[in-house]
Amino acid sequence: MPETTPDSRTDSTAPQAKPRASQGRRAVISREDLISAALALVGPNRSVSTLSLREVAREAGIAPNSFYRHFRDIDELAVTLIDEAGSALRKIIGGARTRAVSGKSVVRGSIESVMEQLNGEQKFLHLLMREGTVGSNAFKQAVEKQLSFFEEELCTDLIRLADINKHPICEPESVAKAITRLIFAQGAAIADLPEDQRDAAAEQMMLMVRMILVGSQTMASRRPPL
Repeated sequence: MPETTPDSRTDSTAPQAKPRASQGRRAVISREDLISAALALVGPNRSVSTLSLREVAREAGIAPNSFYRHFRDIDELAVTLIDEAGSALRKIIGGARTRAVSGKSVVRGSIESVMEQLNGEQKFLHLLMREGTVGSNAFKQAVEKQLSFFEEELCTDLIRLADINKHPICEPESVAKAITRLIFAQGAAIADLPEDQRDAAAEQMMLMVRMILVGSQTMASRRPPL
């Protein structure tokens, strides 16, 4: 008889052929292995919402029933994938900010890190940008949570750099939110550009971020004392 699982949504579109032999299947697999398998399947034009349980299991080299040892369903895996992508990306971009010693270098370092992610083999940034716009409500909420983490960390670094450079900024929380949302919106647009146009688009994005920072510094310098 064909193999069945509790995930009727994925099975409804699966071919009703005889299950393949278990040759090549792995006896032991971890949550991280399933996350890696799912990440290998998504791409710049493919949402995690299109993944099926059987497809992920096949990529990971396990029987579909083994999937349920680690995740309740494919949606739980997808949300976990978004969380993992956000955490990894925050470490990469946060590292560039931590090394910054001036407002200029923090802008360039952060955006260069974003561009490296757009052009590289890792799909963390593509995943967050895509699921934040076309994913289900649960996926959008997971992306929104990750963006709020980006904003909190950027706000902390902006305050640190403002103290170092003796250039106070107005409303650092709003500045961090404006920069984060700009980078993700522009990053999605840049991802669709031919590679020979991306550098110019990145320079334009850097200018936009600097304009936000300079505007905030100007507002802080003109704010009347309390």
